[in-house]
Amino acid sequence: MSINLVDPSLFLLVGAALFSIGLAIVLLKRHAIVVLMGIELMLNAVNVNLVTFSQYDPDRLQGQMMTLFVLVVAAAEAVVAMAIVLQVYRHFRTVQLDELTELKQ
Repeated sequence: MSINLVDPSLFLLVGAALFSIGLAIVLLKRHAIVVLMGIELMLNAVNVNLVTFSQYDPDRLQGQMMTLFVLVVAAAEAVVAMAIVLQVYRHFRTVQLDELTELKQ
């Protein structure tokens, strides 16, 4: 038995807002660590939507299992991305994406 205290559409609205904020951060900011934070925010917004949509599925574990999978992938992505940012900082002494034009050559 499930008691819905909050309308699921509100969770979808929160997920959409989080995704939009994360997308705006990724598109507008030029600092590599801030861009990574925006990507993580977008992944967490997807998790909110997956858990919300799993309420409508009779087999509710699929949404939660997918959320756990996304969390594990996001953690691995964050570790690899931070290692790359650290190496870029050691080499170029900056993590501003606009200043890293030497990587294109």
